[in-house]
Amino acid sequence: MSQMLYDRTAARASRAVLTGYSTSFGLGSRLLGSAARRDIDAVYGLVRVADEVVDTRRGEGADELLTGLEEETARALVSGYSTNLVVHSFARTARRTGIGHPEIDPFFASMRMDLTVQVHDKASYEQYVYGSAEVVGLMCLAVFLNAGRRPGEPVVRASDAVVHGARGLGAAFQKINFLRDLRADHEDLGRSYFPGITPADLTQEDVDAILAEIESDLDAARAALPSLPRRARMAVAATLALYDTLLGRLSSTRPEDLLRARVRVPDPVKLVVAARAVARESLRRDVPPAVPAPTARSTTRGAP
Repeated sequence: MSQMLYDRTAARASRAVLTGYSTSFGLGSRLLGSAARRDIDAVYGLVRVADEVVDTRRGEGADELLTGLEEETARALVSGYSTNLVVHSFARTARRTGIGHPEIDPFFASMRMDLTVQVHDKASYEQYVYGSAEVVGLMCLAVFLNAGRRPGEPVVRASDAVVHGARGLGAAFQKINFLRDLRADHEDLGRSYFPGITPADLTQEDVDAILAEIESDLDAARAALPSLPRRARMAVAATLALYDTLLGRLSSTRPEDLLRARVRVPDPVKLVVAARAVARESLRRDVPPAVPAPTARSTTRGAP
């Protein structure tokens, strides 16, 4: 059997993870070219498997499993090969697009926090959001800019403003999920992510403060949107619109109701919202998003 067949099988495994877990993310990724879509599948696949270790497996042995996944990812980043299909798919994407330890290490550190930290203060909250979400935004940005990169070509990096927007996008999506999952995180997992807020005593003032924080993150993401490559811009615009719609529903839900049921956007509504966003973005003019990096890997730095 050929290496190409194994690579294709690994890519299909990552696609199966995405389609099995996310409709919103999956809907946006369909707007990408085939190479970028495969790479986004690979990023999502690894992120989701790690998340499942700390959210579903949890308990005894979870830390060992997470460490094993992290170590296997590090080895595959060097060798380009793994017997774990999801890790193999991710490593191939990471090596081609310039994703490396500056993104991967903070991600696994945040996942490990879910096994040890139940109530966050401001510092741990910011560290967690950076590692669990902002670096995922940076990974996706690396894919958007380098999905078609060939061996020997320099990695393309974005301007500081676009990097800031990618981090803001990841942070906003994560915080929206925190807000809609308040009850499950608190009652089922015993976690409280928002610092200084007790889910059981959630007030409208608390919700307003969270919404303002999310809007600030979304503003950064929207400002960077015109600088993305055209198809990536369409995909991000569609996903942004879906989360904007979800945010609107969250903002109109009473605090006590946020603790009773998970706020959702029906699939038919998602399709309409995404289509309208793509139609709007199709009228934008392209903006040069990036310049070649001086080295063959990403120069993205970690959080301050």
